[in-house]
Formats: sequence, C-alpha cells, structure tokens
Amino acid sequence: MADYPMEYYEFFIAYNEGDYYTCHDLLEAMWLTERDNYFLKGLLQMSVALYHYGYGNVKGARLMMQAAHNYLQPYRPFHWSLDLEKVYPFIEDCLQRMPTSIERISFEEVHVLPRLPQLLLYMEEH
Repeated sequence: MADYPMEYYEFFIAYNEGDYYTCHDLLEAMWLTERDNYFLKGLLQMSVALYHYGYGNVKGARLMMQAAHNYLQPYRPFHWSLDLEKVYPFIEDCLQRMPTSIERISFEEVHVLPRLPQLLLYMEEH
C-alpha cells in the first residue's frame, strides 16, 4: 500500500468514529499544502456536510455534499486506496434524504431530520 500523510490515516479513524470536525481539520491541513488535490477537497466537503447536517444546517450540508460529489467524480473508481464506488452511493443517498424544504433548524430539533445512511471508510489495496 502506498505511503500517505499521517493525517490521511487519522482521517479514517475520525470519520468512522463520527468526529467530522476533526476530519475537517485533518483534511484541511493536507489540502492547504496540496491545493490542487481535489480528492482531498472532496473528502473535506463530505465531512463538512455531515458536520453541518448534524447541527441543523441542512442547506449548508446539501451544498457541501453536492460539492463533494462534484470534486470526487474525476477520481472514480479508486484513488488513494479508497474505493469511491462505495462512497458515491452514500453521497447520493445522503443528497436524496436531505430535505430541500428546510434550510436550518435548531440543534435541539435535529432529531426530526431524516437519518442519513452510515458509511464506514477503509483503505483497500487495488
């Protein structure tokens, strides 16, 4: 398996624990040194979308998830030991479930939003 930045490995742990804020920090640290790496930016946008949704910013979540969809497209089907053919159905399912009639609700009301699917991320050899 290729040698990736330590933050990339840490991202998988944080993501699978549901710590999307930490995912943002880890991915942003890498992306700021590789601004032309839109794969990292796509994962960053996906993490930010999940974070926003969990706090009631539905419109922001939809926008970020759509951006992730767009940024990751050129890297399909497999990039940096990640099978994007497993990520794409997740992104599309999230976009289908996120209400388009709601922009924002309070954190106390987040439980009324449709639940998003779960996706465990892991690295694979290709």
